[in-house]
Amino acid sequence: MRKAIIHPQHPNNISYSRVIHLSHLIDTGIPQWPGDPAVKFTTVAELQDDGYYLRRFSLGEHSATHINAPNSFHSNSISIDEYSADSLVLPAVVIDICQQSAANPDYLLTVADILTWEAKFGTIPAGNIVLLYTGWQAKWLDKNAFLNQDADGNMHFPGFGSDATEFLITEREIAGVGIDTHGVDSGQDHNLTTNRLVLAKPRIVLENLTNLEQLPPQGATLVIGVLRLRGGSGSPAAVMALF
Repeated sequence: MRKAIIHPQHPNNISYSRVIHLSHLIDTGIPQWPGDPAVKFTTVAELQDDGYYLRRFSLGEHSATHINAPNSFHSNSISIDEYSADSLVLPAVVIDICQQSAANPDYLLTVADILTWEAKFGTIPAGNIVLLYTGWQAKWLDKNAFLNQDADGNMHFPGFGSDATEFLITEREIAGVGIDTHGVDSGQDHNLTTNRLVLAKPRIVLENLTNLEQLPPQGATLVIGVLRLRGGSGSPAAVMALF
């Protein structure tokens, strides 16, 4: 049986003074999950010959900055086209683990990290999306460094620990998670635990975000633009932050 999407509570008016792109440019040669289709652009009309310029493009549903849909991990769950408009506008908090990630590329967010953040900024309100700033966004233009594969092909990048994810879902009733790496799960988690936990309800999962260093720890509002692909397992996403 399909489950209803969580609809976070929003203020009647959103006021802001800055708008920040949180999505990378989509181009050929961007870091791609092993096995994902390459990004391709094909010119189909030229201005001088056809009177207009037009390209065809192709890429995987989980390429570039993207959102994962529940049906990518849970059968009989919703696809990307079934997310309501209001579920894609969310308040956000940002947890910075850049120092830990620089020391250990396999670092996992812990409950202790969350509680340390809350001691400074207050309890994470229900209905927020939790963004994890690892510093990995700076590696985007070097796909080898971004995926950080070892000699056996295993990827090494930080992510959400399973205990932290369970805590955020059950104790803080979050609306979703996001990260500046290629996965909310660390490169070492082949079970994709956080994806499965978060999308079971379902909620929001954003990956390959950028410009997280420009956001305040709390108080930003995300606007997530998706391609409403019928039956889609996810979609490249145009994510903007307002604060």
